[in-house]
Order: sequence, then C-alpha cells, then structure tokens
Amino acid sequence: MNKITAEHLGRSAYIYIRQSSTYQVVNNLESQRRQYGLAERARQLGWEAVEIIDEDLGKSGGGGTERPGFQKLLAAICEGRVGAVFSLEASRLARNGRDWHSLLEFCAVVGTLIVDEDGLYDPRLINDRLLLGMKGTMSEMEVSVFRQRSAEAIKQKARRGELLTTVAVGYVKTDDNRIEMDPDRRVRDAIALVFRKFSELQSIRQVLLWFRDEEVMLPRAIYGGGAQRITWTLPVYTTLHHMLTNPVYAGTYAFGRRGSKAVIKDGQKRQTRESFRRNWNDWDVLIRDHHTGYISWEAFKKTQSVIAHNANRSGFGARGAIRKGEALLPGLLRCARCGRRLRVAYSGKGGNTQRYVCHGTFGSKARANCIAFGGMRIDRAVSAEVLDRLQPLGIEAALSAASAQVEKRHETLQQVENALQQARFEAKRTQRQYDAVDPDNRLVADELERRWNDKLRQVYNLEIDIERLQTEPQPSASVPDRERLMSLGADLGQAWDSPGVTPETRKRILRLMIREIIVDMTEDSLPLIIHWQGGDHTRLSIKKNKAGHTRWVIAGDTLDLIRTLARQMHDEHIASILNRAGKVTGKGLTWNRSRICSVRRNHNIPVYREGERQERGELTLDEAATILNVSPSTVRRLIKTGELVAIQTCKGAPWIIRQDEVQKDSVRQAADARRARRPASRDPNQITMQL
Repeated sequence: MNKITAEHLGRSAYIYIRQSSTYQVVNNLESQRRQYGLAERARQLGWEAVEIIDEDLGKSGGGGTERPGFQKLLAAICEGRVGAVFSLEASRLARNGRDWHSLLEFCAVVGTLIVDEDGLYDPRLINDRLLLGMKGTMSEMEVSVFRQRSAEAIKQKARRGELLTTVAVGYVKTDDNRIEMDPDRRVRDAIALVFRKFSELQSIRQVLLWFRDEEVMLPRAIYGGGAQRITWTLPVYTTLHHMLTNPVYAGTYAFGRRGSKAVIKDGQKRQTRESFRRNWNDWDVLIRDHHTGYISWEAFKKTQSVIAHNANRSGFGARGAIRKGEALLPGLLRCARCGRRLRVAYSGKGGNTQRYVCHGTFGSKARANCIAFGGMRIDRAVSAEVLDRLQPLGIEAALSAASAQVEKRHETLQQVENALQQARFEAKRTQRQYDAVDPDNRLVADELERRWNDKLRQVYNLEIDIERLQTEPQPSASVPDRERLMSLGADLGQAWDSPGVTPETRKRILRLMIREIIVDMTEDSLPLIIHWQGGDHTRLSIKKNKAGHTRWVIAGDTLDLIRTLARQMHDEHIASILNRAGKVTGKGLTWNRSRICSVRRNHNIPVYREGERQERGELTLDEAATILNVSPSTVRRLIKTGELVAIQTCKGAPWIIRQDEVQKDSVRQAADARRARRPASRDPNQITMQL
C-alpha cells in the first residue's frame, strides 16, 4: 500500500542534516554528501518543495545539547507544513528518547511521514510506530554504549597517570608520555616566584599587585598546530589563581577535579559543567609524586586552605581575607553560642571605634544579636598573648627582616636578567635569519630586518631596567638600622607598637599564630579560648568595660570640677576655666559651651541659676571686698595668710567665701588693720581700683 498521499505531497519535504562534532563536519565529508543527497530522493518520490535544515551541524543528538535546527523542525511539523522528514537514519534525528518520541508524537498527530534509507514510515500505523520506537531505542542505546566505553577507556588511562591532553605551563611532555619541568630556567624561576610570593603575602590579589607593580612578567602557554608556545605577559588574577590551585605544580596527577550535572532549562534537560571544584578527596584519580613539583603536597593543601579562607562571602566557616581597618581579630572570633563568625562594625568620626558583633539568627528569625562588645580591650589582650609566645623568636625575626629587604630586590633583578638573556638569544637568532637571506630579496629582508630591530630594542630596554635596578640605593640595612632591628627583636612589644607597623601586618601575624578564637560574654567579662595553629589552646578571661566607661570617658577629677563649677557659674565660664587649667575632653579636645552641656546632660548635673550662690551664703572675691571695705587684692592677702577661710576649686576658678566667715570679728579687725596701714592719698578724689 502506498503511504504517500496527495496531502503529503502538497506539503514540503524537510531534510534534517546533523553531524555530532566539529571534527566530523570538517573531515567526514561523505556523510554530509549523503545527507544533502536526500533532497534528490525527496524529489524522486514526488515532492516539489524541499527544505533543508542544517543548523545542527557539529551538535550532538544526545540529551542536554541545545539543537535549534531540531526545534525548527518540530515547529514546522506542528504548523502542518511538513509532509515528510528525511534523514539517513534514526540517530541523525535524535540520540535520546525524549526528542525521538516527541517527534513521533507530533508526526502522528499531523500525519507527517518519516523517511530513511531503509524505508518509509507512517507514525500513525502501529507497526511503523513500533519499528520506529525500536530504532530510536537502539540509537539511544548505541550512543550510551559508545560513551560508556570511551569514558571507561579514558578513566583507565587516567588511573595510570598517562592521560595528558594539555600540559600546564612550566612543564613539557616527553616522548615516553611523561611530564617534566620545563628546561627553560626563566620559566621555572618565574613559576617558583609565584609560590614564594603567595607564601609571603597569603593573598592572590596581593601577589597580583606585587607582580604588576614590579612589572614582572609570567609565562603563558598558547596552543596551536599541535604544539605549545610560551609568551610572556603581565599576569591577571585568573592566571595566578590557576597556578596556585592546580595540583600539577605539587607533583600530583589529578583527574576528575570537576564534574557535570544535568539541569532543567526551558523545560529541557541540559548538561552543564559544575561551577565549583570538588574536594580533593572526591577526585576520580589522585597520584602523588607523579612528577617533580614546584611545591610539596602539604604546601599545596595549605595554599588551598588559605585561598578558601580568604573568600569573604563563602559563609560563616571562612575567615575572610585581610582587609583595612584597625580591628585585629576579624575572621578569627567565633561565637560560643551559635558558632557563627563575628563581624566587625566601625563607628564614630573616622571609624575610630570598633565593635565585634555576632548577628546570630537575626536575619532569618528576627532575634536579637548573640553577643556584641568593644574591640580594643580584646585586641590588646590577644596581641599580648601572641607576643608572649613570639618573644623567644624576636632576634631571629629581626635578622630575617634584614635579609628580606635584600631578597626582595634580588627576586626582581633575577627575573629581569632572565628576560634579558632570552631576549639576547632571540636577537641573535633573528640576526642569523637576516644574514642567511639574499639581500636582494627585499620582501623577505625588510621583514627580517624589522624583526631584528624589534629584538634589539627589547634588549636595550631590558639593559636599561637592569642598570636602573643596580644603581638604585640598595635596601640593605645600615648599622643604625640593624641596631634598631635588633632592639625591636629583643622587645617585640616595642616593635608591635611601632608607628611603621600597619594593622594589616599585625593581622597577618595573628593569623599565622591563631586558627580561631571562641568567645562568649558574661555580665562583666569575656571568656575566650584561643586555638593555636599547632593544635594547642589557651583560656583567657578579659574584663569588660562598665557601661559608659570607654576610652573616651573624661577624667574623674575633671568631672568633679565640672560638678563644683556648675554650682557657681554658667557653662561658657566653666569652659574658659577648664581650658585655662589645661583640662581636656575624653577625646583630647578643648572645652566649649556645647561640650559642657553634653557632660551635664549625661551625668544629670543641673544648670546654674541666678541667685543660687546667695541662697547658700557664698560670696565672690569682689563681694567680700565690698563688705570689708577693702580692695580685692587685700582680700587675697587675707586668704593667703589664713586670716580669711576660702576655697578655690582649681587654679583660675573663682574663690568661694562663706558669708559667715566674712562677718567674723577677727576677719574684720584684720581688714581694718590692713586698711589703716594703707598710706592716704594726697588726692581726695582718688578712688580704689577694683581688681
């Protein structure tokens, strides 16, 4: 029975063309010719309108690969524009059951035929549908078997450590399928320098800044034509991150560091690469001492731990990278109540006040913070504990610091000398090429001459850099500097508080010594446990500041003075007297009216009101002089000789004289006596000068 009807011929015939990989598209041309030849077969069967869909060349038919050409075919079938779908075999149309059965279902609904080299099928007929279903299942099974065999062969080769697709920069592949260090000394020195600088700076970003500031270039591998070529460029973050996280530099062969997972995207299965690396315990293959490494395996694990803890947003388990700020313990403090890492909060003018806070479950459960306390006292206590353990190593650290100054310059100079040596070799090689060419062949000679000049210019620039580095003042410590380093080494406390030591340096030292600190808070103390890097631990209890008692609190005698003066005068006069007496605020500032008001408000000191002194029976110096009919200077002499009892709170403050003291007969007699000894003025109009 003929399955092709006039209705089928009235629609278009669609030729679906697909090859699984780019390699097949480039090299397997016979398969392409056979598939494009299906258009002629469609015309022989009676179709005049023939559409070719070849958007999926180079795309796999397995599940998880997006195929726009196949989606275009399904859309045309659903619109009723397809009379028949032509393909060499079922595997061309789909290699997974979902796509295959979707195609059969749509073709059965709209009456579209499926044609391959073996025959013509109508999905509406049960026998044809059964045969097509079996073909699709066999196609899916076939690709699964191929994939499984290939994967097992790859894993088997990887278990022997012989699966070497590409070789990391710094290594070369030998003829007997091994890898060994690059014989180029410049490449080896540059890569070794990366690991030394990370061990010193403990941060990929700081290593990157050092390399770019010093303009030290790193090798980069370029693959093409089946060979590896090395170029030299200033590093970027990804280059350093790849070097520091690649186990090949630890002499280790690893396979399966990343996996793949299937996700549902737009209603379809998609196979994607994982965005995170597996833990090294979960790698498929791990062979230590597979080849010579730039660092040891233990150093590699320590490097990975430092990189993981430098991630500031990787959860409560990471310590975070060292950042700016005066607080010394961010990333080290962990709450004893909820186990979360404490965060630091800066406040005040210029951020000069820091507090450690554990937010606990505040964000998810709207609860209050677990603990919060000031940071200065705990910073000082932990620093003192660390310095106590480092004190025996102080002299050794001072000597290391002196030699490190010279070593830093030597590393930069060594890299430039290596670059100069390679540049001279390339210049000589270019010269030999230029000498070997016929001078009359200007098309070639001109280009070789230009290359030779470029190499000579590069050599000249490197020689200038070396001369500059050699003529710059050497960083070696002079005799006074060495003596100062030795004195600081003998007293690490003095070195720790030295103005030249940055908070970042102190934080780095603390992290080298301390793994973490478990801290809790009681009513009057901060109990904490210091877990050292070596596995030991120390218990401490730090006394808390009382409420309102901070480093900015004013001195007690100054507060008492304000209490006394507030009963005698207004705020602006109090400020003047305190400034003359050399008294300052808690932050070391001078006094003014607003600051006096703030202190009175915080300590509940009432403001002075007029007539208050008179109610208490207190007189000023001028008022006492008026009552005694003497000059104020005479009253001062009476006070100085003890004949009149008076009180002065501080130097510059007004004298407080009791009225009943002035009314005493002894005081009046003393005043009369002094007035009688005063010589009479010849001018009867002369009056007493008020002092």
